[in-house]
Formats: sequence, C-alpha cells, structure tokens
Amino acid sequence: MKSDETESQHGVRTAAEVRAAVPYGLRVGAAVFGRLLIVAGGLALIGYVAVKLATVLVPVAVALLLAALLAPTVSWLARKKVPRGVATAVVLIGGLAVVGGVVTFVVITVTAGMPELIDQILRTVDELRTWLRTGPLHVSQGQIDGMLNQLTTTLSENQSAIASGALSTAVTVGELVTEFLLMVFCLIFFLAQGGRIWSFTIRAVPVRVRHRVDLAGHAGFSTLAGYIRGTAAVAVVDAIGVGVGLLIVGVPLAAPLAALVFVGAFVPVVGSVVAGAVAVLVALVTGGVLPAIIVLAIVIGVMQLESHVLQPFLLGRVVRLHPLAVVLALATGLVTAGIVGALLAVPLLAVLSSALRNFAAPPQADAATTATDGPSAGPEDSSGRQTSA
Repeated sequence: MKSDETESQHGVRTAAEVRAAVPYGLRVGAAVFGRLLIVAGGLALIGYVAVKLATVLVPVAVALLLAALLAPTVSWLARKKVPRGVATAVVLIGGLAVVGGVVTFVVITVTAGMPELIDQILRTVDELRTWLRTGPLHVSQGQIDGMLNQLTTTLSENQSAIASGALSTAVTVGELVTEFLLMVFCLIFFLAQGGRIWSFTIRAVPVRVRHRVDLAGHAGFSTLAGYIRGTAAVAVVDAIGVGVGLLIVGVPLAAPLAALVFVGAFVPVVGSVVAGAVAVLVALVTGGVLPAIIVLAIVIGVMQLESHVLQPFLLGRVVRLHPLAVVLALATGLVTAGIVGALLAVPLLAVLSSALRNFAAPPQADAATTATDGPSAGPEDSSGRQTSA
C-alpha cells in the first residue's frame, strides 16, 4: 500500500515537472488557439451545412424577414377580433396585391419608355462615334469599324456559351419559382401559428435556461421587426427622393430606377451606391454630362439624408451595431452567398447581437434589457397573445 502511494506521488510529481517544463505563455497560447480551432471548426461546419441547404434556408430566412414586417398588422387585426387565419389571409393578399401593382406599373413604364431609351442610346452612340473621329483621339473610321467587327466576331464565337447561359437562366428561374412558393408557404405559417412554432422549438432547450432563451428569442425578433420596418421606411424615402429628382431632370425610366433604389436600400452601404450609380449612368447616356451631374448631386443628397437623419432616427435605437461590424458582416455575406448573403447578413447579425445580449444579461437585468431593446414583437399564439415557455 505504501509502495502504491509512493508511486502515485511520484507520478504526480512527474506530471507537475512536465507541466512546469512547458513555458507558461506556450500553455496559454495552446489553450486559447485550441479553443479557437474548435470554434472555427464549428462555424465551418455550420457554414458548409448552410451552403448545402441554401435553397431551403434562404426562403425560410426571407419568410422570417417578411413575417417581422407583417406580424404587427396581423396582430392588430387579431386584437380587433378578426380570426388570426383570416387576418393572415387578408395581410398576405393585400401585400401581394400591392407588390403586384408596383411590379405591373414598373413593367408598363419600362415597356412604354424603352423605345425612347433605345433611340437616345443610339443617338449617344452616334455622338460618341463622331467624337472619336473628330475629338482629341482622332480615331479613324476604319478603326471604329474594326472594333465593331471584333465585337460581332466575339459574340458569334460565343453563341454556345450564351445559349448555355440562357439555359442556366431558365433553370434558375425554375428554382426561384420553387423557392418563392416555399417562402410563401413558410410565411403563412409564421404569421398564423408563429407562437406555437416558437413554443414547440424551445422545448428542445433545457428547462433551467428555457426562460432565458425565450427572452432572447423575443428580443431578437423584436430587433428584426424594428430593423425591417426602419429599413423599409428608409427605402421608401430614398426611392421617392431619387424618383422625384429623376422626373424633374427628365431622365427616362424614372419609376424603374426608383424601384431599383428601393430594393438597393435593403443592402446596407453597397445597395444605395450601386442603385445611385445606375441612375447616374442612365442620365449620362440619355441626357449628357449636365443631367448626370444633377442626378449625382440628388443621389448624394439623398444618401446624406439617409445616413445622417433617417438611419440614426429609425434604426439607431433598434439596431445597436458598430459600423465596422456592419461592413464586415456585409462583406462576409457578399463573399459567401452573393447578393442574398449581403441582404441577410446585417439583420442576422442584429438578431444574434440582441439575442446574445439578452441571454447573457444578469437575471435581475432581464426586464431592463428587454425594455431597452424595444417592446417584444416576438411570435404570438393564435389569439394574438405573446407566448413564453
């Protein structure tokens, strides 16, 4: 027995000596980077699964965004004694009618203005050709014809690639229709039975933390609702400002360009810049340098109004994110998932930030933290009351 104790003590001393032989900084670094590798591996696995299931996850995410936008209206109708299923149907049909009307108006405007736009583009091309011959470049007619022939040859040599691209576009359209139907199906149930779905989901959480998870979920949904409503309001103001400016200047296709500005406002930082650049380019091609400068001034003015007045007032209290975090999230979403990733990155970051703040807050601060993040707009049950675990 005494021999065993001696061997055990000797083993402990040996382990301590081995531990002491490794520098303290190296031990800390190994512990930290080992944990970082585990976290990075987990994130990589989540990203891999998300990419593989993108055709399912993206419609569900878009349905959540739309549910955050439409849920207050459904809840208001439910409080007015309208059955929640009927309220959901009314809101969805009304939303589809509005979207369909806007799309129809844009399509009719594009169809009506396209001949004039083509004529102006042709005149601009003729003016450019004349400037190339008579301007400081002194390009000969033979060189211009050679460039046009080269362009024609390139197009004819790549007909198969263009055809395959058209085929892939048709396949993409089919996928988009399927994803749209899935999104509408999920949206119906999110609006009609969101509370029941949430209550069922958090049953998988251990009982001792279920209440905290419930608070975090409601806070995250409240932040998402505030973000979507604020961004929609900013997008409407941007579209009206740019659209009125384009009408005053006389730029054709003002309505489609305003619709493009509206959609672009939902992609922070990049969307407004790209939409404004398209408007300036159309003004340059169809009207010349002076209209393009005026449109550029209008776009810059609207963007300044958005960044210094609208966003701080409408989004500053709801979405408490550092600008660097927004830019990094936007860049990450754009690189990993393209336009869809850029659209979803910032609201996802806002929801996670709000949910983690509420989950990690001390128990006595739950009520204060939830009040800071705004009124709970989380999932509700079929009677319109907010649910909890």
